[in-house]
Amino acid sequence: MTKITFIGAGSTVFAKNLLADILAFPELANSTISLMDIDPVRLKTTEIVAHKIAEFFGAKPKIEATLDRHAALDGADYAISMFQVGGYKPSTVIDFEIPKKYGIKQTIADTLGIGGIMRGLRTIPVFLDICKDMEEVCPDVTFLQYVNPMAMNTWAINKASKIKTVGLCHSVQGTAEVLAADIGVPINEINYLCAGINHMAFYLKFERDGVDLYPKIREVAKAKTYARGYRELANHVRYEVFKRTGYFVTESSEHFSEYVPWFIKQNRPDLLEEFEIPVDEYITRCEIQIAEWEADKAALERGELNESYERSQEYGSLIIHSLETGTPRVVYGNVANNGLIDNLPDGCCVEVPVLVDKNGLQPTHIGNMPPQLAAMQQTNINVQSLVVEAALTRKREHIYHAAMLDPHTAAELSLDQIWSLVDELITAHGDMLPEYQ
Repeated sequence: MTKITFIGAGSTVFAKNLLADILAFPELANSTISLMDIDPVRLKTTEIVAHKIAEFFGAKPKIEATLDRHAALDGADYAISMFQVGGYKPSTVIDFEIPKKYGIKQTIADTLGIGGIMRGLRTIPVFLDICKDMEEVCPDVTFLQYVNPMAMNTWAINKASKIKTVGLCHSVQGTAEVLAADIGVPINEINYLCAGINHMAFYLKFERDGVDLYPKIREVAKAKTYARGYRELANHVRYEVFKRTGYFVTESSEHFSEYVPWFIKQNRPDLLEEFEIPVDEYITRCEIQIAEWEADKAALERGELNESYERSQEYGSLIIHSLETGTPRVVYGNVANNGLIDNLPDGCCVEVPVLVDKNGLQPTHIGNMPPQLAAMQQTNINVQSLVVEAALTRKREHIYHAAMLDPHTAAELSLDQIWSLVDELITAHGDMLPEYQ
């Protein structure tokens, strides 16, 4: 019987989507589902939801819930990570509030920037501990990694562990649907090829029946007739980057605005207004998600949570199904750059098409990225590499180096300010970080 372990199962909404995706497949309906979290209340909520999903699909899985990670992983064929080290409070709030004192504004702060750096430093040590558990009790597991900062985490796992892992995100398939809607072409008629790094991959092809659709996207960009995004947020930033580079990026405008030095500036508040950049957006999202979780929990306790379940955009269940049944599929995964993108560094984490079937996960060779895209991605890879180096060597100096090379941070602060900011953040995070030399 296939065993699928959820690490961080207290992320109920995300776990719910993946559970529904998995149990909707008849071939996976009798799997063992092992739910693990450090929060017993959240874990119990997800356990109840899991039983409701199984009932909805007429599935007969074995569902177990535990606070013991080692036990949850014991014998697992697949493990899925979905946790946030340090939580919204205190850690995410710290990542936003301390940089504000230095004039650093952030939108999401989970991938790059000073917030992404600190999140990576909190998260990578936890992943290394998880991988040690896996090496002991499920060395052949396939690890589906959903936690941000995706590229840093996956790079560190690949560098420090032999566990088979792939980082998964929904920005490639999600943005493809957004673009299709913007140009009025059904997504099922579009063929695309996308590559780069997580949250900064670009569509190298976007076509229908062999005809390039980029001219249509240029028309939309010029007329500004594109739709707004999640929570009705503006999409100006990435259409502007498209106009300047010739290629469309996968991640949303609010995310992308803090990966580059051009849009969020202390002395240019007009840019925030022009591009409608939502400062502190992730703080708002966290508050909304917490309220939604509390509402769902209350509805469950009253016996009033009756939902229907539709397949999500996530690749996790598709990968498991393809590995189990041999059904061939192409997904987009974050993997080690072992000869996949020729003009990005060997070993860094890249996002490319991946064929999945009984032979496993088989990433696609891309060749060279357009030089302007590779150069932009390299600015982010520089930061990722130094965070990974800091996490693996425990050398504090590399935290400073990562921050001084971060595009957004470097555009705003002097070296003395960067050193002071890093020191203050390390102190504030306390035991959430390991000791550094």
